[in-house]
Amino acid sequence: MLFSKLPAPGALLAAALMLTAGAAQAATLTRTPYLQRVGPDTATIAFRLDANCAAEVRYGARGATDQVARSTDSGRIHAVVLEGLTPGTEYSYEVSACGGRTPIKSFSTAPVPGTRYVHFAAVGDFGTGGNDEKRVAAAMRAAQPELFIALGDNAYTSGTEAEIQNNLFAPLAEVLAEVPFFPVAGNHEYVTNQSQPYLDNFYLPTSPSGGERYYSFDWGHVHFVGLDSSCAIGLASKERCTLAAQKAWLQQDLAASKAPWKVVYFHHPPWSSGSHGSQLLMRREFGPLFEQYGVDLVLTGHDHNYERSKPMLGDAVAPTGKKGIPYLVVGGGGASLRAFSGGAPAWSAYRNATAHGFLDVVVDGGTLTAKLLGTDGKTLDSLTLKKELAPQEPPPTLSVIVEGERGTAPLQAFFRATPPSADYTVRWDFGDGQSAEGTEVRHVYAQPGDYTVTATATSGASSVTTTKQVSVSAQGTVETPGEPVTEVPQTPGSPGVSPGLPGEDDASPSAGCSTVPPGALLPFAALTLAALLRRRRR
Repeated sequence: MLFSKLPAPGALLAAALMLTAGAAQAATLTRTPYLQRVGPDTATIAFRLDANCAAEVRYGARGATDQVARSTDSGRIHAVVLEGLTPGTEYSYEVSACGGRTPIKSFSTAPVPGTRYVHFAAVGDFGTGGNDEKRVAAAMRAAQPELFIALGDNAYTSGTEAEIQNNLFAPLAEVLAEVPFFPVAGNHEYVTNQSQPYLDNFYLPTSPSGGERYYSFDWGHVHFVGLDSSCAIGLASKERCTLAAQKAWLQQDLAASKAPWKVVYFHHPPWSSGSHGSQLLMRREFGPLFEQYGVDLVLTGHDHNYERSKPMLGDAVAPTGKKGIPYLVVGGGGASLRAFSGGAPAWSAYRNATAHGFLDVVVDGGTLTAKLLGTDGKTLDSLTLKKELAPQEPPPTLSVIVEGERGTAPLQAFFRATPPSADYTVRWDFGDGQSAEGTEVRHVYAQPGDYTVTATATSGASSVTTTKQVSVSAQGTVETPGEPVTEVPQTPGSPGVSPGLPGEDDASPSAGCSTVPPGALLPFAALTLAALLRRRRR
């Protein structure tokens, strides 16, 4: 992900709050854009205005803003969904509303599922609106994570609407505009109507029984699970959330995940020697599930310090040769730090109650490296986990063969694609404003020119693209014979391609809609014969 240079604080606030509109009256953003539900092929851009207004997001890949997605709401609260995005791609975007627009920001979509590199940041207990929170946010932005996991107590002291705005969205504006944000609620959010204002302000993944209170998602080869520990320990009414329903969902979710890495995060720590101490109910109810289904790392907050446990199994340190789970408290995001009252227990591997900071995590293949970074960017603690991963399947390929890639106008070309598997849909962009769908298609180029043909095979979030060139000359131009060029050789046993242009009888039933109008082949043959006669006279 690419980030723009950090502006001065005063310029940052001015740029964040105003839509620039030239001679038109500028509209004010009461909340700057923030990224939600970002996946391999989708993203939600949320923002708020000071007046009812139709709004849209202009966006595009790598610096362009040539595509438009319009808000379905004409009021003050907007969440615009971008669809059909390309995995692992940087996009630029700007909000356009009330005759004005925001400065251009950028973000990256999630990579192709299974991609073996993920970089994320995690921290809790930050939502004070103070300088320590702002310094942590600046350090996090400088680290350029792909996504941001928030561990609760995101808006002190009561999680009200005003506190969510002033203590979360305002100080984190620049981070949330460019880094996808996946929070869970803490006990302070639960002070106001059992975290309802928190739920009203975010657009998160959902679970069937918990809605947005607890959820999971995949990013590359990591499976993330966000739990609601406040619900689990009894702060929610039964009609809103229960421990039993959350446990049942978690068991099904972890059992179904095939991701090689699993990270679970929530607010109340099962292991802590801080002022709040260990939350024994979370340890007792969820620890066995974490162990049964191979969870690799558990991240929490609540205590205002940092603490990393040794690998834990049950109620003790895992014996040598047995897999345990490290439990990390990452509660130094901005709230006042609290000193440890006693010595470190035997299960505690590292503690720090003197420095604000965040956890910077890179999962590269079979190695997970987690570092506690202070606001100065220095590493205060480091953890490395390793595991053997199964050999990675090769990336999907799209083989394309073109017949008639050179010739005189009008030129008919025949295109055949071999997608990675039968469940892929192939779409063609012929480079002249026309398109078609199918594994085998024909197209007539009426005008001379050099055209880039793009074939895109899509199956769910997986997408693979191949381009070819077609050169069309004007009538009377002598063409230099050329051999057809194949991007990827056909696999053994795949159908061959007969010489010349296939007739209507040998076209595949799945070829899609032909772009050749009825009767076009006869004049095309006459033109070809005339061209041959002219060449012989020469």
